[in-house]
Amino acid sequence: MGQELEQEIKELIIEALDLEDISANEIEADEPLFVEGLGLDSIDALELGLALQKKYGVKIDPEANPEETRQHFSSVTALATFVAASRG
Repeated sequence: MGQELEQEIKELIIEALDLEDISANEIEADEPLFVEGLGLDSIDALELGLALQKKYGVKIDPEANPEETRQHFSSVTALATFVAASRG
């Protein structure tokens, strides 16, 4: 799967969450997005989920499978894998 998709997702994270003090290049693809690493919270997760749905048309239903959703949102790499798999 492409680094291009990971780069797009990094830029989407910055744009969707108004992270003005960080650049896409500063986000490590395999670092945690929540708590440690980027330090996002549950509100950020909702906004990011909506942005991913709008941009890529992926369906995210955290109530259907919270553990799976947590894994998808664990890092940029995991999100890129999820988006690529969802797009077929």
